[in-house]
Amino acid sequence: MYRFFLSLRYIRMRPINWIGTLSIFVAVSALILILAIMSGFLEKSREHLRGHLSDLVVAPSFDLPVRQTGAMLTREVQPMMDTVLAHPSVVAAAPQLVWYGMLVPPRREGVLSDPSSMGMVMVSFVGIDPQLEYAATSLRKDLEIEEKHLFGARPDDLDDPFAYPKNYEPDPDERPLDTILMGESLAKAWGLHKGQTLELATATIDPETGAFDQTANRKVLLAGTFRSTFNEMDLQRVYMDRRALGDWLGRYDEYSQVVVKLADYERDAETAKVELRRDLAAQNVLHPAPESLGDPDYPWELLTWEDNRRSMLAAIENERALLGIMLGLVLLVAGFGVFAILSMMVSEKRRDIGILSALGATPKGILSLFLSIGGLEALVGTVLGVIAGVYAAIYIDPFEQWLSRVFGIQIFDRSIYYFDHIPTVIEWTGIVAIAVAAIAVALIAAAIPALRAAYLNPVDALRYE
Repeated sequence: MYRFFLSLRYIRMRPINWIGTLSIFVAVSALILILAIMSGFLEKSREHLRGHLSDLVVAPSFDLPVRQTGAMLTREVQPMMDTVLAHPSVVAAAPQLVWYGMLVPPRREGVLSDPSSMGMVMVSFVGIDPQLEYAATSLRKDLEIEEKHLFGARPDDLDDPFAYPKNYEPDPDERPLDTILMGESLAKAWGLHKGQTLELATATIDPETGAFDQTANRKVLLAGTFRSTFNEMDLQRVYMDRRALGDWLGRYDEYSQVVVKLADYERDAETAKVELRRDLAAQNVLHPAPESLGDPDYPWELLTWEDNRRSMLAAIENERALLGIMLGLVLLVAGFGVFAILSMMVSEKRRDIGILSALGATPKGILSLFLSIGGLEALVGTVLGVIAGVYAAIYIDPFEQWLSRVFGIQIFDRSIYYFDHIPTVIEWTGIVAIAVAAIAVALIAAAIPALRAAYLNPVDALRYE
């Protein structure tokens, strides 16, 4: 019992001992805040990488024959849709016709263009069926997001996003224009607005030879813009009605891929991949996977959204690893503070240690005395640090805005992000790990001077001046 009371007395009588508590407090609160902000940004990064990608993407390789039979896959979309929608894990699916070409914006004074592309920009044309696309992807939500820039505008009618703008009057002497949707970032880069006439250019394929045989241009009308969470997609993707795109390319009701939404992605993704490939192969709309190998012949034919973004997601995980290393270094610095304070205390209390030894205190008792001091400092600092760190993570936005007003600078510039707040995620497992690590580091740091005190020669200690 004496060890507990002595440890409290030593801490209370020497205010400098609270420096160790302060170092643990600062380290724990800072680590929790950094962890919450980094986790928030990493989670947003995953959302940004996903963009309009659905849970699964099925993209048959129509030009590759099935190895077992030598037959080609059927190009009809209905067998694919029927089989996919029959799976119990699937809640929605939508066919897409994907092609690539050039967007030729109208030349306007004051709008800079890329001279190497002669005023054109490479884009991907995605033909969709709007209602099916809404059910399978986030497109409707991206059309509903409030416009961030003055360029472009959202479609007038989300139920029919390819409808002509209300103020547009078609020329009765010309062929009715097809309409498109483009990313807000692309519209901003070229100074485009809703109701503007643009030109698309591409090359078509000869169905008999499979070679690009001629170029094809088509004038279109910009019906509106969308804003996804993935800026690269906003700069490169142009949506059209699937049948209008097929008519332009001479491919009519064909499709390139089917996007699939699952009821529970985390639970069903891997199982659905295996089962859908088996079911689709049975209908001759996808190449089968050899059972002995476990991997498909053409692995790109059926992918999850994470498979499509694997390299970028790996970079995010590397950031998590680097974050862990940084957090560990901060804790080591806090542990050094505890070590320094207890080392000073052992030097100053050598006479007290000698008296305790002379009165019968064992080395184990003296060891536990100084370990108790380090433990109390760590416990108080950790508890206060957890409270402060969680509170700061929850109310980081008001605090950041206050600091911005005080210092007259914009600490977090919301105009350059796709979100208007500092994202934070409270990870309780991470908080518990930080708290346990802080206490462990403090005890290890306290053990070194405590061992020195425990095995101090009592005669030398009593002789110490």
